[in-house]
Amino acid sequence: MNKTLLVARREFLSRVQKKTFLLTTIGVPLLIAVFYAALIYFQIRSTENFVIAVADEANLFEGKLPEKKNDLEFRAAKADTSFLRQQLDNKTYDAYLYIPASFSLNGKDSLEFRSAKAMGLMTREKVEDLISNTLEEKRWLQMNITKAAIDSIRKKEEPIRFTSATGKKESGAKVGISYAVGMLSGFLIYIILFVYGSMVMRGVMEEKVSRIAEVIVSSVKPFQLMMGKITGIGAVGLVQFLIWIVLIFGIQMALPLIFPEITSSIQTPPPVGPGAVQAAETMKNSGALSGIMEDLQSINFPLILGCFAFYFLGGYLLYSALFAAVGSAVNEDPQDAQALLFPIMMPIIFAIVIMTNAVNDPNSSMAVFGSLFPFTSPIVMMARVAHGVPDGVSVIQLLISMFLLIVTFLATTWVAGKIYRTGILLYGKKITWKEMIKWAFRSS
Repeated sequence: MNKTLLVARREFLSRVQKKTFLLTTIGVPLLIAVFYAALIYFQIRSTENFVIAVADEANLFEGKLPEKKNDLEFRAAKADTSFLRQQLDNKTYDAYLYIPASFSLNGKDSLEFRSAKAMGLMTREKVEDLISNTLEEKRWLQMNITKAAIDSIRKKEEPIRFTSATGKKESGAKVGISYAVGMLSGFLIYIILFVYGSMVMRGVMEEKVSRIAEVIVSSVKPFQLMMGKITGIGAVGLVQFLIWIVLIFGIQMALPLIFPEITSSIQTPPPVGPGAVQAAETMKNSGALSGIMEDLQSINFPLILGCFAFYFLGGYLLYSALFAAVGSAVNEDPQDAQALLFPIMMPIIFAIVIMTNAVNDPNSSMAVFGSLFPFTSPIVMMARVAHGVPDGVSVIQLLISMFLLIVTFLATTWVAGKIYRTGILLYGKKITWKEMIKWAFRSS
């Protein structure tokens, strides 16, 4: 055990003390933060407005055009389509809205909206929502229904109340948050398995090619050497991951201080249309925000973080042993490694496919199988755990999954150790999986 720890310490320090570690661990998140801040800056500081000319022959707006919303600006214009098209060509306006005199709120006529260039999806949705809300308000007033009455109707309880098996209310926001947490956790483990598993394989290949392994094996057993490398590189990954979490949360807290406009834009709801009741909208948005906060509190984040740490370590140890076995069997040619890696990568890719099903239906037979099968459980189980226990996954299934992952890791490490023992000292021969399996089950 002491020799294993010595190898792990060597692997850890040899990587942490490199400049590349500092660059990738601290430099990459900071670089991403700089780009992110630049995008926010240009989005907030941008003075370019999407100017829309409104030709209102039907006097629908009664001389009160919609107020400026974000980057949308409305201006009154002459009700002449040929003149408006000429203004578009001259780039006086970015688009125009033509409301003919024959337009009726009760009819099926559509308004003509023409833009000088292709509109982005978000800009189109903003224009459509703003105009639709204005027309809807006009129809309410025409039917002698005030907007306050409509708001009171919309504030009523939803017609269907979704609850879990335990009787707890499940809102759409909670389901959406669980979906996002499950997808994010699964993809993080997916990336970790590939990145750090490949680091283990490259480390073994480098020592084999440089013949350092021959010297180390003379004083350390191959199994101890392999476990030391897996543990040391895993510790590097864990430290790197923790630093990234601290940096990400620190950057998220610093952004509102750098750009106060972000906070003000969230706290101040934009006007919906002419005559909109600002106080009612503020209450509506604050109620939605409190509902989201309540949904966040209902999610068991300590359980999710604990399971993430377990499946992160379990999945890493399981696949790192296999990556190390492949690294010990190949020489300088990376194509040999790619051919041997295919059977290892297939379960990981298969796990991503199952995960996309599990986040939508955590109790489906495919999701249950993927969360119990040890080679896919590190990714799939996170998609189920995000929905909660016992709603997304039962306690029994969670314990069985953890037990199977530990047993499979121990068995895989034993098999990989026997492959490593033979492969690390073998040179000049192209190895196949058939030969590696023979090494694994060959008597000492």
